[in-house]
Amino acid sequence: MTDTTDATPDAAPKPRGRGRPRGAYAKTRKTREAILEAALAVFAKGGYRSGSIREIAEAVGMSEAGLLHHFPTKSALLAEVLDLRDQHSLELAPIDGPDPLQTLRGLVELARYNASVPGVVELYCTLSAEATTPDHPAHDYFVRRYRFTVGSLANTFGRAAERGALRPGVSPDSAARATVAMMDGLQVQWLLDRDSVDMAEELEVYLRGIVDLDADPGEPSSPADSATVPTEIQPAASVAMD
Repeated sequence: MTDTTDATPDAAPKPRGRGRPRGAYAKTRKTREAILEAALAVFAKGGYRSGSIREIAEAVGMSEAGLLHHFPTKSALLAEVLDLRDQHSLELAPIDGPDPLQTLRGLVELARYNASVPGVVELYCTLSAEATTPDHPAHDYFVRRYRFTVGSLANTFGRAAERGALRPGVSPDSAARATVAMMDGLQVQWLLDRDSVDMAEELEVYLRGIVDLDADPGEPSSPADSATVPTEIQPAASVAMD
C-alpha cells in the first residue's frame, strides 16, 4: 500500500482554506444574481424566444461560455428567472402583511408594474398556457404556484371578511380564485391590445366590487389567524424547457 503521510514528521496540517471557498461562494452567488437580473430584463424587453444567451452575457460583461458555466442551458436560466419574477412580485405585493386590504391594494400596484415588463408578462402567459398538459416540464411549477397564490389570497380575503370588508355573499375561496383568473385574463387581453386595456384600473374596479378597500383597518390580523397558507412559492428550478 502506498504511504500517503507527509514526508516531514512535524509538518503542520495543510490548511483547508475555508475562507476562500466562502469568498468564492459569495462571488458566485453575486454573479448568478447579476445574470438572473440581466436575463429578467432581456426577457422583459423581448420575450424568452428573442432574448439570447449572448445578449444576457454582454449585459453582465462576460462571455457566453462564462454564463453557461453558471446556467448550462437557456431553459435552466429560464427556470430561475421565473423564480426571480415571483420574488419581485412578492416584494411589490406581500401576501403575509398584517393588513389584508393593503395586500389587496398591492395587487393593483403589481398589475401596474406588470405593464412595464411586457416581455415577462408574455413569457408567463405563454408558459402557463403551454404547461396545462401534465407532461409539460413547467406543469408542476405552475400547479404549485396557482395553489400557493389562491391559498394565500383566500387567507387574505378571509381576514378582510373578519373586518367586515368583504361584500355579503362573497366567499374568500371564490374571491381568491376569481381574482387570480381576473389578473391572468387581463394580462392576456392587455398583450393583445395594450392601448385599450389598463390592467391596474380594471383590477381595482373589480376588487372594489367585492371588497371595501377603504374600510377602517381596525386591529391588524395575522395571516396565521385564518386558514393555513403555504409558506413559500416552490422554486422554479425544477422547470426544464429542453
